[in-house]
Amino acid sequence: MDDCKPISTPVECGVKLSKHDEGESVDPTFFKSLVGSLRYLTCTRPDILYTVGLVSRYMENPTTTHFKTAKRILRYIKGTIDIGLLYSASNNYKLVGYTDSDCSGDIDDRKSTSVFVFFMGDTAFTWISKKQPIVTLSSCEAEYVVAISCV
Repeated sequence: MDDCKPISTPVECGVKLSKHDEGESVDPTFFKSLVGSLRYLTCTRPDILYTVGLVSRYMENPTTTHFKTAKRILRYIKGTIDIGLLYSASNNYKLVGYTDSDCSGDIDDRKSTSVFVFFMGDTAFTWISKKQPIVTLSSCEAEYVVAISCV
């Protein structure tokens, strides 16, 4: 990966992974090690949180498609190595939160993914990306579930 070409996005737009993706099986131990390292990196790189969560769903039986998606994250990290969180002193104590969800984004079980981030002033202090526990029937309902999970 030292000689890989850097890219500007951690995942292709509109990519849908499935546990039934075609391709050869990949060594699960190696894949788990790679995904575990990426999950550790999300502590300072919330920009990869959604994509790492996406590939984490397939650690039991990874295929080459899942492995290529994980390698794409590494290529993104190489191209954005100087990006990270910066915490600085501020007198701005305004609390701001952002939420989002994808409606039925997981094609295996039709569950949506919730994403939220909270800022105190200019500093992000908490963020999460996780699959919703229920199947929602509309995008409005999916947004409602993510808003409720923030409280």
